[in-house]
Amino acid sequence: MKPLLLSTYDITGGAARAAYRLHQGLQEIGLASQMLVQNKASDDRTVIAPRSKVQKTIAFLRPGIDGLPLGFYRQRQIDRYSPAWLPEPLNQQITALQPDIVNLHWVGSGFLRLETLRKLRLPIVWTMHDMWAFTGGCHYSDGCDRYEQTCGACPKLSSSKKRDLSHWIWQRKQRAWQRLNLTVVTPSRWLAQCAAQSSLLKNSRITVIPYGLDLQRYRPYDRVDDRALVRQILNLPLDVPLILFGAADATRDRRKGFHVLQAALQSLSQQSWPQRPELVIFGASRPEVPPDLGFPTHYLGTLGDEISLSLAYAAADVFVAPSLEDNLPNTVLEALACGTPCVAFKIGGMPDMIIPGETGYLAQPYRVQDLAQGIRWVLMTDQPLRPQARAHAEKSFALTQQAQRYQKLFQELLS
Repeated sequence: MKPLLLSTYDITGGAARAAYRLHQGLQEIGLASQMLVQNKASDDRTVIAPRSKVQKTIAFLRPGIDGLPLGFYRQRQIDRYSPAWLPEPLNQQITALQPDIVNLHWVGSGFLRLETLRKLRLPIVWTMHDMWAFTGGCHYSDGCDRYEQTCGACPKLSSSKKRDLSHWIWQRKQRAWQRLNLTVVTPSRWLAQCAAQSSLLKNSRITVIPYGLDLQRYRPYDRVDDRALVRQILNLPLDVPLILFGAADATRDRRKGFHVLQAALQSLSQQSWPQRPELVIFGASRPEVPPDLGFPTHYLGTLGDEISLSLAYAAADVFVAPSLEDNLPNTVLEALACGTPCVAFKIGGMPDMIIPGETGYLAQPYRVQDLAQGIRWVLMTDQPLRPQARAHAEKSFALTQQAQRYQKLFQELLS
């Protein structure tokens, strides 16, 4: 069996990282998996990307060109939005590679034109890392339910017209998705429910397969000497509780909830502590004028490799994911695998990962004081959260387990 994974990137960004891990997992269980990408950052020979200088230049320009229709909506929200209209050579490339099955992942930034899928004469498994496949172009709807109808009058575009860009994209998807040999995989139950309620995918087969991790790379350092060494490596204090927060564009992407975390921390800073915690942030560098976060703050910048990431998780006492909307964020899975309990709002895929009272705390959505209470509870409790977090990751999020579930699905579709 030869699966071909399609992803705009291989290891750049959370969705790409998840796709590349699956690619590695499929190879580990003996499948001849390949990966086709628009931009390659790894040195993996089984990841296929543009090679010539001209091809790389075109790949670099594609995201900007694909986004040109957004120029008509100057009051739009500054969120990722993918029209997916730009012609590309994917059908010829896929045909040349002769796979048995195609597994789509995150395919925005001009990598995939919607109409290309109708040309494929192969079973398609679409692993959805966000909501884009069934919306009129946005990747997260921010509470909008127009994708359950026909989109149009899109709040992301600040549009009041029913026949706007979002409706045009929705119509193109409706035509392109018809008669596809398509199976939808979502990493979280929440995203599966959203897809099932959507007008575009409500009649599709939808199954849930969570992400998998290399549990040897993401692991705890629970001996006192080991944790001290980890903190020394990262130049972090050895003797205070550490609150960790991080994501891509951690402090700038509003969906990741940094502004909510700031309010929660300021509330916590007014409380008495037997040992006052400090904050660690990755995915952002210290700004010229740092915001008031209530506690001493250490900025780790962008951590570009998994070893540094795993050390950051293992060094912390609690990881906070205050996202306003999220699927199954890698950060929470990675933290749990490193034995670090997590605090998040009870939204999206968070309940699939965080077991209240065992692996962390789920706050009521968007209640700042409840988020603060969750952070304090994790830092103060006597419950054995660290071993329970690791045990949950081992049980539910092992890479081999994920790859085997995909293998079973591929075999079923091919038979």
